[in-house]
Amino acid sequence: MRIGIYGFGSIGRLLARKAIERGYEIIGVVDIDESIVGRDIGEILGLDEEYGVEVSTEPYVLGEADVVFHATGSYLDRVYDQLIELIDIGVDIVSTCETLAYPYYRYPVLARRLDEYARDKYVSVIGTGINPGFIMDTLSIILASSMTDVEYVRAVRSLDAGKRRVSFRKKIGVGEKPGIVREKLQRGEITGHVGYAESVYLIADAGDLSLTRVVEEQEPIIAERDIVSGEEKVGKGLCKGIRGYGIGYVGEEEVIRLELHAYVGADEYEEIIIEGREYSVKWKSTGTHGDLGTVAILLNIAGKIHLYGPGLLTMVDLLPFKPYFKVG
Repeated sequence: MRIGIYGFGSIGRLLARKAIERGYEIIGVVDIDESIVGRDIGEILGLDEEYGVEVSTEPYVLGEADVVFHATGSYLDRVYDQLIELIDIGVDIVSTCETLAYPYYRYPVLARRLDEYARDKYVSVIGTGINPGFIMDTLSIILASSMTDVEYVRAVRSLDAGKRRVSFRKKIGVGEKPGIVREKLQRGEITGHVGYAESVYLIADAGDLSLTRVVEEQEPIIAERDIVSGEEKVGKGLCKGIRGYGIGYVGEEEVIRLELHAYVGADEYEEIIIEGREYSVKWKSTGTHGDLGTVAILLNIAGKIHLYGPGLLTMVDLLPFKPYFKVG
């Protein structure tokens, strides 16, 4: 498979390494970071020799790719023009943009335009990753599909932020005063986790469930003592991470609840509970590596995205079944 990479930050570089390990050919890489533009990706990745592909600022270098991995931003309105550029080139796109996982919630007009343009150019576009994209939404849908009926879905993802990359710890406010973190979250200076509502809507969409409303919230968690985990040390009274949730309601009834616990020293696990009228199902893991999991999802979907036809896709479009909700 010939691949292109648009955005050569931490995820783009990890993706490149894993793609090379699989024997895929990287035909082009695009980024705007002046410190890496013009450099061979083999040098940037620390390979034993040059790879023969230099980082460019021009998307046209991706034109011979079978699929392009897009990893530059979380919000569709900020990356929309980049996606249009790639669609114009005529390449299928697998993006890490969190709000692209289910863009009809925040960006209904842009989503419709993107879908129409991609269909016109016969290009497939999908936003995915480990979360949103798999753990709390697609995996919940898969488990719920084993039930004769579903009344309630609850998923929790818990991860130790001290073992995650520096950029992740920064976006959840690790080491800062809690009041400052709240202010930064409100201003959008830091994002925390992006995608609670998108994951909720993916589950609802899979089950033809019409939600009345979705509520999202996230708050800093204060360290009650000095904590050391991985590469991070957090002093007592400072923010050690966030706890957030997305809840989907039908009327006043809570039907879908998704929680993220991301802080230094947290237990690592994911838990999904599906409740039905006749029985319930509970699944629990020992934790999934966020970055490696994201790269795995991207690479594994890329190999088959061309089979699903043109347009703006979601993970629900890739699934062969759907759950049956019985609410009220």
